[in-house]
Amino acid sequence: MNHNKPIEIVDNIFFIGAFDPDIRTFDIIMKTANGSSYNAYLIKTEEGVIIVDTVKLEYQNEFFAKIEQLCSYDEIKYVISHHLEPDHAGAIPELIKRASQAKVLISPQATPMLKAITDKDDIDFESVWTNKTLTLGSKTIKFLTTPYLHWPETMSSYVVEDRLLFSGDVFGSHYYDKRLFDDLVGDFSYSFKYYYDHIMRPFKTYVLNALKLYDKLDINIIATLHGPIIREKPYKYIELYRKWSLDRPDNISSNNKIISIFYLTSYKNTRDMAESIFDGAESVKTIRASLYDLASIEEQNMINILEESDGILIGTPTINADAPKPVWDLLSCMMYLEKKGKTGHSFGSYGWSGEAPKMILDRMKSLHFRVPPMESMKIRLIPTKDELKNCYNFGREFAEIVNGKMIEIDMN
Repeated sequence: MNHNKPIEIVDNIFFIGAFDPDIRTFDIIMKTANGSSYNAYLIKTEEGVIIVDTVKLEYQNEFFAKIEQLCSYDEIKYVISHHLEPDHAGAIPELIKRASQAKVLISPQATPMLKAITDKDDIDFESVWTNKTLTLGSKTIKFLTTPYLHWPETMSSYVVEDRLLFSGDVFGSHYYDKRLFDDLVGDFSYSFKYYYDHIMRPFKTYVLNALKLYDKLDINIIATLHGPIIREKPYKYIELYRKWSLDRPDNISSNNKIISIFYLTSYKNTRDMAESIFDGAESVKTIRASLYDLASIEEQNMINILEESDGILIGTPTINADAPKPVWDLLSCMMYLEKKGKTGHSFGSYGWSGEAPKMILDRMKSLHFRVPPMESMKIRLIPTKDELKNCYNFGREFAEIVNGKMIEIDMN
């Protein structure tokens, strides 16, 4: 396939995006060993043309060259923008100059962003949402409100006649292959999962809400914003998203609440506290607790455990008036996850000042954990029998709260 030519996906719907085979890091946090693409589309009808998304600014000349092979700018009636991140909206300012008669269709949340990226207040635009439709010639497009996938203003749309879903960033991959279609490219399964983990995983609830809308559609093709266009068994990829967004450990009932207790220990004191807290948590019916030593756990395992946990307890010693690096590394993993509904607290032993548990608790609050109004469990040096009993009670109280005990939660 020629990079410089539009590619027809179905009758009168064309890929006019750009390939970026050399990019190796995307949005700071993602490695792109296979490069990526900025997917954009053009729909031709007997009554005019619809442009669906654009490309990164650096690739706009390639984008416009493809448009010019298919139509004149005065034929463009609408521009649909599913997501206004710069890699998809970089060419919008120039496009609305060249096609000044075109109306831009965006989600309601996108209005301030559209004005910001175009630096104009007089844009001809309209907000669209679920149940809104656009009919132009022989093409009917239904709009779907799918926020936080992965920005607040994201949406999807569906071409009824072609059973084609413009999904936005959902179901995308950072994977360059000029053959474009999933049944022609190489094995991109790693990139597909990696993309979900880093982009969509923090928004699992919103993924599931979007899937409820997609479930009402008969989908033959998924036209994504990055990576291969999916036309071979599209429901396989939809079901992968559903599975990843619903996953719980196979050996734990859906009735169980999962509490994960992470600890770091210098002289076994924090470990002894963790074990008593574990015993207290396990004494509560329907709680399944687990202990993890932060000195011996890898980041990907941290992420998986954090994701499946309803309650998270972090135990740390205080060293040089701070928590050691592995504790902060654990909390940094939360950027990949959905925090909604997770309950957290902290504990630890210390020799002199003992600031670390409070520092961890403050960080949990800033990450929007549900934090019960309990004091962090802090013990100086070696815990006594009475202090270990207090740890047991701390674990039990925390578990009861995770299990549904009504209290006032500190979200500040």
